[in-house]
Amino acid sequence: MSIDDRAVEELLSELVRIESVTPWLIPDGAGETAVAGFMRGWLADSGAEVTLEEVEAGRPNLLARLRGTGGGPTLCLNAHADTVGFENWRDRALVPRREGDRLVGLGTADDKAGCAIALLVLREIVASGTPLRGDLLVACVADEEGASIGTFDLVERHRDEIDAAIVLEPDALPRCVVEHQGFGWVDVVVHGRAAHGSTPDDGVDAIVHMAEVVTRLARLDREIFVPNPDPMNGRTVFHTGTIGGGTDYATYPSRCVLGVEIGTQPGEHLADRIAEIEAIFAEVRSLYPDFHAEVDVKVEREPFRAEGHEALWDALDAGALEVLGRPLEPVGMNAWADSGLLQAAGTPTLMLGPLGGNFHAPDEWVSIPETVQVARLVERAVRGFCG
Repeated sequence: MSIDDRAVEELLSELVRIESVTPWLIPDGAGETAVAGFMRGWLADSGAEVTLEEVEAGRPNLLARLRGTGGGPTLCLNAHADTVGFENWRDRALVPRREGDRLVGLGTADDKAGCAIALLVLREIVASGTPLRGDLLVACVADEEGASIGTFDLVERHRDEIDAAIVLEPDALPRCVVEHQGFGWVDVVVHGRAAHGSTPDDGVDAIVHMAEVVTRLARLDREIFVPNPDPMNGRTVFHTGTIGGGTDYATYPSRCVLGVEIGTQPGEHLADRIAEIEAIFAEVRSLYPDFHAEVDVKVEREPFRAEGHEALWDALDAGALEVLGRPLEPVGMNAWADSGLLQAAGTPTLMLGPLGGNFHAPDEWVSIPETVQVARLVERAVRGFCG
């Protein structure tokens, strides 16, 4: 077979038609069982060792290992098989359609194009008849859009078997991501004291106190994060996400909870952000002595910075020169991906992928020609790295 527009469109369309919404985000999401089963069938006659490793009930990783002849390193191609929800475009999200050079549909870019690239690369290497010395491991993982349980499991079970990894996520050629932000999802919990609305001396208004916190969080963003972007990764991520508090009109609210996403740059940790929030608490407490609050960390992910990746970079860069006629461009990113988990486990990791748009939104799309280019580039890089 050859990696061309038709091969990409046909495989990617099949993947898009299979609903694989992560139930971590949408409780009735189908998860990855059906799409992983399809990919296992698609690879059945490839000669690869194909397994489904269940991470949680109904949540498998698809692993396909193409054994080499021996003496070469093992390279992992990592992509995620899950998607976000599609309530706002339910009528067409799972019906892939071509619009010019774009394929439109749920997960086309994020990240079923990555899965398609990995599968096509494996089959192209098999079809060439020229074996690798090292192993190629394709890992189409579960739940990257949620808590990343798929790559956590991959790292736990297989880190000692993997010498380097390419994470396939949408971006744009010739960019290659060498670092990106980390993040935390945290709840800021402010406590008040419930009281009847007619007894203000007895009540402590948690919502009023939260308003003071929110005002100062916005000032932190405006005065610190906005004017001091990271040279590679841009402005540190910060935004409020959810808020809730109080019980009824006639009662002082005893509790208010603010959900926040907040970023960390390479060299920083979520503890640095929490210290900034706690400094805000101290400032509010100086105005309101009865102020009481804490930070409850829900998810913490460390930033990513590629290390020990020189041989992998050389292989990818050589592939870029051959396919694109120009070298790769090392870049950063102000979002997070599973690359952070692989690198943290000691696996030299780089990330790249095809141009796409409308991520997590109606009419998500990916460039078919650029998906072809990424696949061809990665196929050459696999040969160069694995030998």
